[in-house]
Amino acid sequence: MTIILECLSHTPLQGYHDPVPEILAEVEALQAAMKKRVQAFDPELVVVFAPDHYNGFFYDLMPQFCIGVEATSIGDYKSLAGPLDVPRDIALAMSEAVLAADIDVALSYRMQVDHGFAQALEVLLGGLDNYPVIPVFINSVAPPMASCRRSRLLGDAIGRFLSGLNKRVLLVGSGGISHEPPVPEIANACAEVAERLIAGRNPTPQARAARQERTISAARQFTSGDSSLRPLNPEWDRNFLDILARGDWMAIDDMSNDSITEQGGKSAHEIRSWVAAFAALNAHGPYKASLDYYRPIPEWIAGFATMQAQSLRLVESVAA
Repeated sequence: MTIILECLSHTPLQGYHDPVPEILAEVEALQAAMKKRVQAFDPELVVVFAPDHYNGFFYDLMPQFCIGVEATSIGDYKSLAGPLDVPRDIALAMSEAVLAADIDVALSYRMQVDHGFAQALEVLLGGLDNYPVIPVFINSVAPPMASCRRSRLLGDAIGRFLSGLNKRVLLVGSGGISHEPPVPEIANACAEVAERLIAGRNPTPQARAARQERTISAARQFTSGDSSLRPLNPEWDRNFLDILARGDWMAIDDMSNDSITEQGGKSAHEIRSWVAAFAALNAHGPYKASLDYYRPIPEWIAGFATMQAQSLRLVESVAA
């Protein structure tokens, strides 16, 4: 078995409210290089850890973790729509292995995923169904949320399961670092918004368009400096990325939900996807990681980063 990792920020605002052409070209060149690496690796299985943004998971029943046995992308913003190629038998076996490791994980035969999954699949794989993919949802926007420690344990359980497969496996973590887009909170929502957070599946095209326009408008205000949203925090971002590169799991376990919100913003909890992906890689043994890109991009309301990592077993076998 060989295993590699690619982690990347996602943004629904790409193509709607972009930074200057030079920065956009940087990101596009970086994404092209990531795709080229994945094509050269030619994975036999891809496991994607990602959040949802009240598009597929709602408060009528909000799991902390969910493995998709069948999954479809809804195609919000400019992300791809359609079914993922999920290997059912492996997804079911993974679920059983995670439960056997005392991690409570939900299972879905009708998972709906949004741009958090779809953008990563398009960037890295060139489509939704070009490779076998198992989607793993991690709640990152809907309080109360499980801790980063629990995401680490989830990733570790999945990594130990994957180590028993004789396959080339690509691990993907898709999520923002510091960012606080205008995601509503049920605690202070009006009745109409609360109902959307509880049971908002399959909105009308008009409702989806209105929601997307609110996000784009918020990005314009954020870029102009006329916004109440929490500022990006590059220092916190870089410290978190360094923690992952070092594999400092004690520091991960010590990250409280309140501290993440205070320092990174309400949607910075998406770092759980990165934590789970790195923990899955670490379960296969020591790894070598590199930060390929980091830049705070106000136009996308995001600390935007990408990292890659490989098991040292793979690095040493290539060197030999």
